[in-house]
Amino acid sequence: MKIAVIGAGIIGVTTAYELACDGHEVTVLERRGAAAEEASFANAGLVAPGYVTPWAAPGMPTKVFRHLFSRYAPVKVGLPLSGRELVWIWKWFGACKLDTYLTNRAHLQRLAFYSRERLHHITTDLKLEYERSNGYMVLLRSERDSKGMQPGLQVLRNAGVTFKEINPVQARQIETALNPDMAFFGAVYLQDDEVGNCRQFALLLKNEAQRMGVNFLFNTTVTQVAPGAGVAVSVAGENTARQFNAAVMCAGLDSVRLLEPLGLKIPLAAVHGYSVSATIREPLNAPRSAVMDEHYKVAISRLGKRVRVAGSAELGGAPDKKRASSLQTLYKVLHDWFPGAANLSNGVQEWKGARPMLPDGPPILGASSMTGLWLNLGHGSSGWALSCGSARALADLIGGRTSDLDVSGFGTGRLRA
Repeated sequence: MKIAVIGAGIIGVTTAYELACDGHEVTVLERRGAAAEEASFANAGLVAPGYVTPWAAPGMPTKVFRHLFSRYAPVKVGLPLSGRELVWIWKWFGACKLDTYLTNRAHLQRLAFYSRERLHHITTDLKLEYERSNGYMVLLRSERDSKGMQPGLQVLRNAGVTFKEINPVQARQIETALNPDMAFFGAVYLQDDEVGNCRQFALLLKNEAQRMGVNFLFNTTVTQVAPGAGVAVSVAGENTARQFNAAVMCAGLDSVRLLEPLGLKIPLAAVHGYSVSATIREPLNAPRSAVMDEHYKVAISRLGKRVRVAGSAELGGAPDKKRASSLQTLYKVLHDWFPGAANLSNGVQEWKGARPMLPDGPPILGASSMTGLWLNLGHGSSGWALSCGSARALADLIGGRTSDLDVSGFGTGRLRA
């Protein structure tokens, strides 16, 4: 089939690649000048399936409210809030019920583990190098942090995930550069998890897809998607719509603009995340792989010759304005755990990215109500961890095959409930 993929973030690139593997004629249309320039650009890089979980969880509204008054809060609410964001908050609040949370968490983790398998298959098959390293450590500042972790650890046990609860001495044996003056309670080490450069992977996979015949059209803004002899895709500056047998919407937040005229109202919201990337000043003082500060929900990752500190979840406010306190939290956590690791005097990249999140957690993956139009969107902060599995599952559905992934729970029907 002749298929259009709208969007060239990590979701769009992996989708195009999987469709090309199945022999389809694929065209990717992207409004930016290159692949992975928005939510996929400078994320933490974590691939930790056991920690992929819905933001809509029991007790989360109380935690968010408490964080509003904290200087180094991992969650921020900015003003003004749009009407769409207020509706999203209401739907999110409703999804924080225990039974809804347990169901959605099971769906997400099923997809996350499948996606990691597919990522490893692609990496091995294509011999891709994207600043990958093994191991992920969750650092616990206090006994309270440890107690708060226990329900999540039981979930990992139930899922058969390998991990170790370790003391500070053992943690320092694994991550030898941890600040010797930093007192902490302990850690959880997940040896099978990993970190890698999401954007670098996306660019490498885009090159492979191009070699397979995928046509990438950058600086190309899609203005309309409509039913026709298949699917008609209109592009800014072109008088005639392009005709395809099918189209896949992978445009993140921009998907809302294109889907609403079709009667598809998808409750996506921009939950912004922040990161700081800097060159390593002294390798012996830098992390070996990736760590997460459980208290502040901030990840510190080693990506080749750089350190990246990433975190925060910010809803509302001005999308083009960086909140100083959110950046300060990242610098504080880096200094607490790895002082002197990064060169912060020059060449520092401070980034704020909008993560397209659905109120209940899981992405939308599958057919839309319009014949020929498929959806692969709403992965939130877990796009990198879910991308390869989502793309493979969707390609199977488009090809009329039974996917190795149980795709129940990823349709649009749940959002109308």
